[in-house]
Amino acid sequence: MSGPAPNPAVMRKTRKIGDGLLYGIMAASLAATAAILVLILAYILVQSAGFLKLSFVFASSENGGIFPMIVTTFYVVLVSLVIALPAGIMTAIFLNEYSRNTPVVRLLRLAVETLAGIPSIIYGLFGLLVFCRVFKFGQSIIAGALTLSIMILPVIIRTVEESLKTIPLSFREGSLSLGAAKFQTIFFVVIPPALPGIVTSAILAVGRVVGESAPVLLTVGIARNLPKSIFESGRTLTIHLYYLTKEAIHPDDFGIAFATAAVLVIVVLVINVSTKIITGAFKKRMGESQ
Repeated sequence: MSGPAPNPAVMRKTRKIGDGLLYGIMAASLAATAAILVLILAYILVQSAGFLKLSFVFASSENGGIFPMIVTTFYVVLVSLVIALPAGIMTAIFLNEYSRNTPVVRLLRLAVETLAGIPSIIYGLFGLLVFCRVFKFGQSIIAGALTLSIMILPVIIRTVEESLKTIPLSFREGSLSLGAAKFQTIFFVVIPPALPGIVTSAILAVGRVVGESAPVLLTVGIARNLPKSIFESGRTLTIHLYYLTKEAIHPDDFGIAFATAAVLVIVVLVINVSTKIITGAFKKRMGESQ
């Protein structure tokens, strides 16, 4: 014999309580995350008060400024993107548009997953041995950029591939049915709607490069000079912050370190906000065009 039928009112009340409890947990987690971020930002800005000035940002290292470090960071980011972004996009297109589940493709996907899980210090040791010594670049911006470009490849490949997967299959079928070639379909039909994901992958890669320290320390170096080319050594903001903190003795030394940290945090925030704005603009434009 079957038991009594469940009361619909009781079931609705139970679901409502469960939904409310889950919503409360998620809201509390969101509030805690936001509070931690605000606390970190406030602490850094308070500690850097009096030191974070335009003269500090644009002065040379001899005058206590960080302008050479900003230039070095810019060079490293730019060269890394120039190397990694085309390779990552083409790899993602191959994996999503051309490949099948063959042993070679499975091996390639395994390689991408493995690259994503390797600690950054291993990349630094690899770059030091291969690019600095074997290719005789020495500790230089180009050696660091080549190392970091390998490190950010999985980020670009994953993000672009997921973006390509969101494009409906009907787009491809319609283009091919009209007589377009495969590469024409990809570059004129598939890639334009996937541009927000491609832009996101580039900006996420920039954030990863800006925040790295171990591979940069081993390959780019610690020179405080203003680099005139990518074949010279330099010091990025993260490495400069590390040495400022390590060598700090006087309270003013910590203030300068926190001012450098504030600049670094501002750069990361600008990158993340740019991601949202650019992605939103692309999505809005694509929505209007459709």
